Amino acid sequence: MLVTTLLTFAGSVAFALLVVALVHRAAVRIGRKSTLFAQLARDAHRPAQVVAVLVAVQFSLGVGVRWEWKPVALHGVGLALIGAGAWLLATLLTVAEDAALSRIRVDVTDNRHARKVHTQITLVRRVTVVVVGLLAAAAMLMTFPAARAAGTSLLASAGVIGAIAALAAQSLLGNVFAGVQIAFSDAVRLDDVLVVEKQWGRVEDITLTYVVVHLWDDRRLVLPTSYFLKTPFENWTKTQSELLGTVELDVDWTVPVEEMRQELRRAVEGFDLWDGRVCVLQVTDAVNSFVRVRALVSAPDAGRLWDLRCLVREHLVDWLRRREPGALPQVRVNALEARSARVATPHRDGLDGDARVFGESVDGEERVRAFGGSQ
Repeated sequence: MLVTTLLTFAGSVAFALLVVALVHRAAVRIGRKSTLFAQLARDAHRPAQVVAVLVAVQFSLGVGVRWEWKPVALHGVGLALIGAGAWLLATLLTVAEDAALSRIRVDVTDNRHARKVHTQITLVRRVTVVVVGLLAAAAMLMTFPAARAAGTSLLASAGVIGAIAALAAQSLLGNVFAGVQIAFSDAVRLDDVLVVEKQWGRVEDITLTYVVVHLWDDRRLVLPTSYFLKTPFENWTKTQSELLGTVELDVDWTVPVEEMRQELRRAVEGFDLWDGRVCVLQVTDAVNSFVRVRALVSAPDAGRLWDLRCLVREHLVDWLRRREPGALPQVRVNALEARSARVATPHRDGLDGDARVFGESVDGEERVRAFGGSQ
């Protein structure tokens, strides 16, 4: 009897592994031409083996074995089968989502829509894994009679428990809902260029609870997702990646503005960073000792705009130094001829000229006598 039982187990497990191996080999062969099947063969092979073995064991226990621990063994195998099934289902969903992502390219110039879809699918994938795990855990608990009875009794107090749980996890739930809202509101996407907390960087990762911003100096700024619903921030790629940038110089009043404008045009036409949209030079201020000149240029994205602004600034400074040194900032001092003699104010009633501050009216004369000491 024991030998027969062991043979039944071995035969069932071997048959299950053989079926999985044949399916895996077929998926690998198809995967040479299809990315979906290639990833499916790579990621789903192991959970499929576990599920097949557990199904074979459960089948063998249910057919030929008769012993007192059989119900316990079947229950344990059932729990393991639920967990393995959840693992396989989550893997299949993840593979399908990755296949959808691979069809959407983000390495193009205008990738706003692609980044939006990537953000949404990434967050949906994480939600999917969490939901599958929770459902698997709930299914395992429901296999216990005591848990089913407890669940029935808890339905009456579900409102109170939900209120207590929501109050205890208010911050966490707020960030989770904020993450879902961000994904589908199109406010922030993966690879967006943001200015947050006076820092410039790109969105590197978006989860249900936090957002990682890769700063320009390779630091990472981690912010809760609720931050982006409560605090204003700059999104430089909300509608398009093209941007405008300025370069401001304080120069002398003698600067040849028209020649400087032509030089700016010649300079940007030789830069690959310029996208050909905007090239403007204007005098934006002219007060005191300097004239403020502003160059406005455009570039395809924020990174190239920064480099273009630096190149334009360097070129204009070098051009002023070489071609128009007189237009560099200068401080002028005009010497005034000193007066040879100061005209004295005639005295009136023995008072000095300071009494003129009160004027020559009747009221002024009275103030002169009052404050000048004359009786």
